[in-house]
Amino acid sequence: MNYDTKIEMMDEELEEAPGNPLAGDFYRDRAAGRKIWIVAVIAVAAIIGIWFLLHRGDGGTAANTAAEQIPVVTVIAPGKTTVAGEINATGTLAARREMPVGSVGEGGEVRSVLVEPGDWVNKGQVLAVVDRSVQTQQQASQAAQVSVAEADAQLAQANLDRALKLVDRGFISTADVDRLTATRDAAVARVKVAQATLRQLQAQAARLNIVAPEAGLVLTRNVEPGQVVGGGGTVLFSIAKDGQMELLAQLGEDDLATISVGVPASVKPVGSGQSFAGQVWQISPVIDQQTRQGTARIALSYDKALRPGGFASATINSGTVVAPMLPESAIQNDTRGSFVYVVDAKGVVHRTPVKTGLVTANGIAVSSGLTGSEKVVLRAGGFLNDGDKVKTKLVTEGK
Repeated sequence: MNYDTKIEMMDEELEEAPGNPLAGDFYRDRAAGRKIWIVAVIAVAAIIGIWFLLHRGDGGTAANTAAEQIPVVTVIAPGKTTVAGEINATGTLAARREMPVGSVGEGGEVRSVLVEPGDWVNKGQVLAVVDRSVQTQQQASQAAQVSVAEADAQLAQANLDRALKLVDRGFISTADVDRLTATRDAAVARVKVAQATLRQLQAQAARLNIVAPEAGLVLTRNVEPGQVVGGGGTVLFSIAKDGQMELLAQLGEDDLATISVGVPASVKPVGSGQSFAGQVWQISPVIDQQTRQGTARIALSYDKALRPGGFASATINSGTVVAPMLPESAIQNDTRGSFVYVVDAKGVVHRTPVKTGLVTANGIAVSSGLTGSEKVVLRAGGFLNDGDKVKTKLVTEGK
């Protein structure tokens, strides 16, 4: 018989012993022990339930917090746009064909100046008159010489005519006729020389006046009455042929390569609210080695607001391209070049290299790297990294 059997026998003996005081205590202790176990089980179950509830709540909060930490970025689907390329440049206004005018004769004292800067003149119009009193006397003297030569020629012709009448009668020999004929020819030649000399003096006197070589606008005047001028390289007047002007626009090598002769341009002088239409008529074949720039010459029609020597800005049409157009804020740059951030369908950011093209007031054309259907991060690209998770907010172009 083992110990458990003894206990069971004792329990049976206690149950069969009525009036035994130990039987009541036994049952009371047994019931109390059962209650304690039940309470303990309930408490453990409650603790486990509370633990699950707390941990389930923490997981949801962490998930919500993680979701709230995903940044929201603005994206744009640029599509493709026909972009009119524009190049902005600055430069100096000048006469397209500036003609320096000086004295072409032997010179002399200036008697009067007939034009002022800003006047329009015709071809051959007298700009200034130079004293010609000496030349006038020379012409008078030479005119008299012409008259003497003509008289001698007439006498020689009369002598020859009389000799020809007498030669048939035998009064004058053939040798005499030949001599008279030579005398007549020499006299006629002297008349021609005298006349040529007179015309030379007249031409020299006419060249004393300073005249306009072409029609145009007088730009400068560097002579006053009483001033002595001489033939040479001294510039007394400058004239803009036909009043045509131009802008000498300075452009970089890349910009010069994108334009051609004949492309339109708009020029705005400093201090003027007006814009003037022109076109590129010449592109410099030489690049300055120091500035790495060349000159594009933009032809302009005359207007009083276009003053040679003034400063002006120009907008030159450099052609059109069809490409995605992005604002400057969407394009990033680093040592590896230009790039944008593209967000895929899963909300993951990807760095995408691009090549930029024309720059306009509406944005920058992307010549390669994008098709236009991507979702490109519009702003805050500097705070993102390749592979980041983001939420997107799509905006339409222009907003």
